[in-house]
Amino acid sequence: MKLKQRVVLLCAVLLLLGLAKIFLLDGGDGSAASRRDLRAFRKMEAGLSLSRGARLTHTLQSPWEIASQWVGPREVYPEDAPELAAVLTALSQARVESADVGFKGTQLKALLVLDGGQKVVFKPKRYSRDHVVEGEPYAGYDRHNAEVAAFHLDRILGFRRAPLVVGRYINLRTELKPVASEQLLATFLSQGNNTCFYGKCYYCRESEPACGQGDIMEGSLTLWLPDVWPLQKHRHPWGRTYREGKLARWEYDESFCSAVKKMPLYDAGPRLLDIIDTAVFDYLIGNADRHHYETFQDDGGASMLILLDNAKSFGNPALDERSILAPLYQCCMIRVSTWNRLSLLRGGALSAAMRQALAFDPIRPVLAEPHLAALDRRLAGVATVVKQCIEAHGAENTLVEDRVNLPHP
Repeated sequence: MKLKQRVVLLCAVLLLLGLAKIFLLDGGDGSAASRRDLRAFRKMEAGLSLSRGARLTHTLQSPWEIASQWVGPREVYPEDAPELAAVLTALSQARVESADVGFKGTQLKALLVLDGGQKVVFKPKRYSRDHVVEGEPYAGYDRHNAEVAAFHLDRILGFRRAPLVVGRYINLRTELKPVASEQLLATFLSQGNNTCFYGKCYYCRESEPACGQGDIMEGSLTLWLPDVWPLQKHRHPWGRTYREGKLARWEYDESFCSAVKKMPLYDAGPRLLDIIDTAVFDYLIGNADRHHYETFQDDGGASMLILLDNAKSFGNPALDERSILAPLYQCCMIRVSTWNRLSLLRGGALSAAMRQALAFDPIRPVLAEPHLAALDRRLAGVATVVKQCIEAHGAENTLVEDRVNLPHP
């Protein structure tokens, strides 16, 4: 065979392989990886609806012990977690043993300890479901319902990197005040017939308290990660400056990803792909406030990026902040498994899955309809970016096979 014919044949084979890869990753089931991802997707669908009021049976362990044993280097909870509904139910109903001001931060929160010694973070309701947060994409108070919705999106995407979250109604007068620390109690006040508190944080003000309806306050509870898994904070490479007129390097340097790939943590291992997964996650929920991120300590770069603090999300359903996707469109790479899952969720499947998952929560409806519609629209935007990358760099460079499965200790 002549050299020219060989070159033409090789080009044809490469083209067919690229087209086949794109086809398979768009929902086909011809490859082993795609079949595995499809099975995982069907398993997720089957377990999406959680039973309200579920209780643990046939176990001597507490819900907190079970949830603690789930945690590993690459997941907060496992793919198969039949006890999840029972753990979330316990989280929404367990007696509050003590309450204190939240740990350091910019937003109002309280640190509670539930019956059995389990620590949780309580974020109070500040907005109605249909309130639109105007201004910068990171503006406004934390949204408690956003924490709930983000946790269930984490389930749907198959990341399993977000701590467990559930909505809860708490009676401030009978459940919190009797067990509150002096520091927290000092921030309680009344406005009309409503009980309020303003806590202690960087932006906490007596003039801007969170108030219940009478004594009843709606909020979210986030399960504290086990102390045996201490966290390490990292500055996000694509973090914002939060200073008017001052841009971060990634905002003006389109080749910024090349520099990131030379940095420790990002020059090898799964961290950069975790950053890109997180960019997709944050774009879907409208979170432009991930200036830092957390992993487990002493991980050697193998730990997942933990999806903590998602409350600056679902603020404005009409705003699709494309800059959140900078890690994706500047690096032009994404995990095969992530792309497969996103492909299976297109055409309205994402919002349908979210409706199904959120129907379980005690504070349902968790999201207003415009936010659910925004999820489908933003997913289409992610798909457009990935396809542009494929066209520019080829499927073999854009779609990365990187499945990190580390055993539990």
